[in-house]
Amino acid sequence: MTHSDERDLTQRSQYFWFMPITTRWMDNDIYGHVNNVNYYSYFDTVANSFLIQEGGLDIHNGHQIGYIVHSECFYKQALVFPQELEGALRVNKLGNSSVQYGLAIFKKGEDKASAYGNFTHVFVDRETEKPQPINDHLRKMLSTLMDASEN
Repeated sequence: MTHSDERDLTQRSQYFWFMPITTRWMDNDIYGHVNNVNYYSYFDTVANSFLIQEGGLDIHNGHQIGYIVHSECFYKQALVFPQELEGALRVNKLGNSSVQYGLAIFKKGEDKASAYGNFTHVFVDRETEKPQPINDHLRKMLSTLMDASEN
């Protein structure tokens, strides 16, 4: 996915898995809105929640773990504390050992994202840190987040 991608990734309809997020007091910066670095934390929380809850990733003892190798975020509308949000997830690309997620943060109930972006995980062996194929169960779960019209 590139920023000039023809899909409008600010739209809720482009995402396939959602979870609630609540802003925290510490998320606000001196200007009174959620600081940009917190959006990356929200993205990380959404993707890893899916991996753990749906993909069965064992972050403490599992043989395979994911490393972020690239990330980007496009900011469309300021968020503040207190505010209820929804994190959204899709899979843009699914490779042998890597996955590029599409992520968005919506104000609760809104159809247009306040921020959207992507990041790429490369799955590696915990001990050697060498890339390895994504395990079958996780691959199956990730594939449910892909737009069928793009396959």
